[in-house]
Amino acid sequence: MANVKKDGGSNLGGMVSGIIIVACVLVGYLIWQFGMGHSSNFDGGDSEKGHPLNTLGMVYKGGFIVPILLGMFLMVIVFSIERFFVISKASGKGSLDNFMKKVQGDIKDGKIEDAINVCDKQQGSVANAVKAALIKYQEVKAEGFNSEEASETIHKEIEEATSLEMPMLEKNLTILSTLVALGTLGGLLGTVSGMIKAFGALASAGTPDQAALATGISEALINTATGISTSALAIVTYNFFTSKIDTLTYSIDEAGSTIVNTYRKFRGSLKK
Repeated sequence: MANVKKDGGSNLGGMVSGIIIVACVLVGYLIWQFGMGHSSNFDGGDSEKGHPLNTLGMVYKGGFIVPILLGMFLMVIVFSIERFFVISKASGKGSLDNFMKKVQGDIKDGKIEDAINVCDKQQGSVANAVKAALIKYQEVKAEGFNSEEASETIHKEIEEATSLEMPMLEKNLTILSTLVALGTLGGLLGTVSGMIKAFGALASAGTPDQAALATGISEALINTATGISTSALAIVTYNFFTSKIDTLTYSIDEAGSTIVNTYRKFRGSLKK
């Protein structure tokens, strides 16, 4: 039943992500066609033949790849906002640093119930994993495991609790990492398309078509700038969230080590 529920949640999450991707591309197209392509942005009100009067008109002249790049840019923004809220929630209600200091202090003092209560108040992925380890600590303490058996059991419990939390934290990060490459490749495709038009204008019989030449170069540069901007934003957000997840994972491991060391001290005191 648990696997069925997990698979169902994964499929639903994938469907939602797919809808967001399609919606972003659609919104990008609408912005390009009706916002940037509005007649007020061009000389004579003609978006196809008129000269751009502003930046919006210039970007519109970037060609067919622009709405796709705009869609990618919107994807980075939407998925970054979504990850920010999810990872912030995973950190818990209060300061993660204060929580770790409090829970580690309670563990070292042997106040396991107090540490569990702190986890209940904090909530979030870190608190859930630490609480699971503390409950397992009480179980191995009651059963009188030796230090090595207890260490293995507690670490296994932490790994299982972490494995349940990590998929939620890492969800959609793959999309952000993919957009890093796609943004650059999309910009490169637009650049190549623009340069083809530019060289086509140069190769035309008689006097080169200066308007076509300028349009081709403009298309190339606009797509390059848009693609680089998308990739740069995706890189920054991906690294930011990866760092946040690493911090959460480190906090869980740190708490686990404290719990194991506390149990070893407890077992050592019994031998005296």
